[in-house]
Amino acid sequence: MIFQQYYLGCLAHASYLIGDERTKVAAVVDPQRDIDQYVEDARKHGLEIRHVLLTHFHADFVAGHLELRRRTGARIYLGARAKAEYEFTPLKDGDALEFGDVRLSILETPGHTPEGISIVAYDLRKSDRAPHAVLTGDTLFIGDVGRPDLLASIGVSARELGSMLYHSLHDKLLELPDETLVFPAHGAGSMCGKKLSTERYSTMGEQRRYNYALQPMSEADFIALVTADQPDAPAYFVYNATLNRKERTTLDERLSTGVAPVSLSAALLLANQGAQLLDVRSPADFAAAHLDGSVNIGLEGSFATWVGTLFDPHRPVIVIAENGRENEAAVRLGRIGFDRVVGFLDGGMAALAERADLVRRTERTTVQALAELLAGAEAPLVLDVRTRAEWEAGHIEGSLNLPLNKLASRLSELDSARRMAVVCRSGYRSSIATSLLANAGFERLLDVVGGMEAWNSSSLPLVTPTNA
Repeated sequence: MIFQQYYLGCLAHASYLIGDERTKVAAVVDPQRDIDQYVEDARKHGLEIRHVLLTHFHADFVAGHLELRRRTGARIYLGARAKAEYEFTPLKDGDALEFGDVRLSILETPGHTPEGISIVAYDLRKSDRAPHAVLTGDTLFIGDVGRPDLLASIGVSARELGSMLYHSLHDKLLELPDETLVFPAHGAGSMCGKKLSTERYSTMGEQRRYNYALQPMSEADFIALVTADQPDAPAYFVYNATLNRKERTTLDERLSTGVAPVSLSAALLLANQGAQLLDVRSPADFAAAHLDGSVNIGLEGSFATWVGTLFDPHRPVIVIAENGRENEAAVRLGRIGFDRVVGFLDGGMAALAERADLVRRTERTTVQALAELLAGAEAPLVLDVRTRAEWEAGHIEGSLNLPLNKLASRLSELDSARRMAVVCRSGYRSSIATSLLANAGFERLLDVVGGMEAWNSSSLPLVTPTNA
């Protein structure tokens, strides 16, 4: 059995290629939307991808099942409870795909979603009874379990799903031998759970011993535990989960003509008509000079999460990027279903060489300079855009906590006449926040370089739970 894991760090997403050396048949599980790596690796091994399985309808990315179907002719498989517009083979408890020396046996494991499945992989050359691994999707993570609260907006309560999750874990997954390798669909950084490990795989025995959600407890206690303190789900999650059910245009088709250059005059016209200006450069480059009205969400950070949280997938997007990174931006937008990319600003910031009236700059400050300002007569307001939990763990005295995902809806709480220093953990979110505030008419803004990491490294005063 050929077994390969792929890990996409920006989405904390794991997908899998499972092939049989004898029959040269392969299956792909939970693929990302840009599928070249699976096709190329299958070619290298002499494999034919005939099967593509989704463990559930993912909410944080658009899966590549339709792309693989179009490129390779692979059949799509979903859990038996799934409903989708495209043709698929439903899989229920006890069903199996067998090709050569590989058997993929199905466990229905609802809880994160109603249609969720786990896939028990057997290498039949070694044993037809002892599983090699289980691909748990978003049911069981390393150190955590899937959150059951994402579908409340479409009528499935967290309590209902929590009950399903409890039984999926205790009646099915925990029945597997301790030696069974556990391969989930996500790792640390995913919003599909709250305590995901940085480890990419584990064993059932390790999870039985150390996973907080698998310790002995009643069903009621389990539901209370896994529904508490979950991070806010980005706005695009429901959109992506719905898109994964639909017959839609593939990413290959979207990108087949390339990402088109857009002149400055055309970009301005489109922006006046509702297009969104997305500057994907670094915070430093954005601060030095940017197009008026643009929002900075850099490619080097949690790009997909923040685009999905702050931008509207139904409105056109114009990308402002460093030369050569335009297609990368389009692909990464496509991974979360943002397909309405009109193009990129032709020439990037060089297009504004003769339009100084359209160029805006962000004033930046170091943490040492901020500390001096705070000790002065007219101290700025420190606006901390980290999560509430981050702020409570340690913050600058007198700072106001407005998490970035809530900022746009809470602008009325801010005094636009007062000078504000915007801070986050590293400087990535503060650049996003500063661009949003500037577009809302705030003028007296400072972006704090290095954020709280720099503040702590400089041993500057901090309010923590122990000295609050």
